[in-house]
Amino acid sequence: MDVLSLARFQYAATTIFHFFFVPLSIGLVLIVSIMETLYVVKKDEIYKKMTRFWGKLFLINFAIGVVTGILQEFQFGMNWSEYSRFMGDVFGAPLAIEALLAFFLESTFIGIWLFGWDRLPKGAHLACIWLVTAGTSLSALWILTANSFMQHPVGFAVEHGRAVMTDFGALLANPQLWVEFPHTIFGSFATGAFMVAGISAIVLLKKKDVEFYKKSFKIGIIVGLISGVLLAFAGHFQAQYLVQTQPMKMAASEALWKDSGSPAAWTVVASIDTKNHVNSGVVKIPYLLDYLSYNKFSGNVQGIETIQKAYVEKYGPGNYIPPVKTTFWSFRIMSVMGGILCILGIIGAVLVWRNRLVKNRWFLHLMAWAIGVPYIGGTMGWIMTEIGRQPWTVFGHMQTAASVSPNVSAGELLFSIISFLSMYTILGAIMVYLFVRVVRQGPSLGANQKAQSDDPFDGEAYHVVTQ
Repeated sequence: MDVLSLARFQYAATTIFHFFFVPLSIGLVLIVSIMETLYVVKKDEIYKKMTRFWGKLFLINFAIGVVTGILQEFQFGMNWSEYSRFMGDVFGAPLAIEALLAFFLESTFIGIWLFGWDRLPKGAHLACIWLVTAGTSLSALWILTANSFMQHPVGFAVEHGRAVMTDFGALLANPQLWVEFPHTIFGSFATGAFMVAGISAIVLLKKKDVEFYKKSFKIGIIVGLISGVLLAFAGHFQAQYLVQTQPMKMAASEALWKDSGSPAAWTVVASIDTKNHVNSGVVKIPYLLDYLSYNKFSGNVQGIETIQKAYVEKYGPGNYIPPVKTTFWSFRIMSVMGGILCILGIIGAVLVWRNRLVKNRWFLHLMAWAIGVPYIGGTMGWIMTEIGRQPWTVFGHMQTAASVSPNVSAGELLFSIISFLSMYTILGAIMVYLFVRVVRQGPSLGANQKAQSDDPFDGEAYHVVTQ
């Protein structure tokens, strides 16, 4: 493999692995904040136990997520130095603000919340965890500000061969940001919600701490259902925006080689021949592509061949068609996962409402497996977003092939890929081990256990031994 391919593979691998932790942190801290709010309002000790228990999982995930995220910004200098030279003045600003503002906000109030049990008034302690929740969302906002610039560059001018920011407000007002941010946030909420519901389902199958996990499941499934529905609407608006600003990505996600005409059907599945620009074995839903694109049952969606000709005229000779099969199937897998989230959310909410959750063991088994659904959907969504933008790093201004570092060898990249993935595998195993350990310990000390630690987070004991 050449340097460009290895650099792309390394960034994809490290980014996808890091993104396993980011949405879970955003979603889990929201759940923990809701649980502590219920404790403060209802004064029911079970909600305090829930806050502490799920808070442990959040802290574990947050800590490992920080470690996996360190490489992300460094890679811009290591493997993508040409990109950093050209776009660093613009792209670096939101990343710096994310670190100095949002991340410090999270870290500061996590510490106060962690050590503030029984030391702060309940209201002040509750405010701390909600500030952490706000901080995680702000982190996402600033990171997505940078990513949205790559998708739809605004607020800059090219001077002396470098991009210079001319309007910081334009970066924040970027319409791409405000269709991308809700989609990402609701997906993150769903990830945390289904983690809580899934772990609760696993323990309920063993009939342990039934009341505790029933309440946890209820909060998780309600947040998951609401997030799933809002996620679908946010995705719909984002797709409509793609038609306007990145029509090639939209056409590739439909494997639409020629203009659709009107009415346009949405392709469910197809066998795609990228060499001859034809599809076979096509299954379509009439009128749906028009509605997804324009909110009406008429219109015309431009095809890949039409857009390619327009891009050649605008940007010069070149191949501006992204990997169509990857874009097409990642979009469909993401959509299916979103549909599953909504269906499971509805079923779970009905079973909770009818007080029949524990009796329906088949659904508990299903929810245990459903922990992975938001991860699959989120990963496929980002693959579609980034692969569908190719061959551009910054759409319309800098191509990926021109962004890679000229002084990095294929051997160096291969060595770093093996090293990073090995470390990430170890970190992933550590997280799974710690999650399993905390879940096995349960939400509270057993009758035949005694405290062996004065851990400030628990206020009781975190490390326990059986007498």
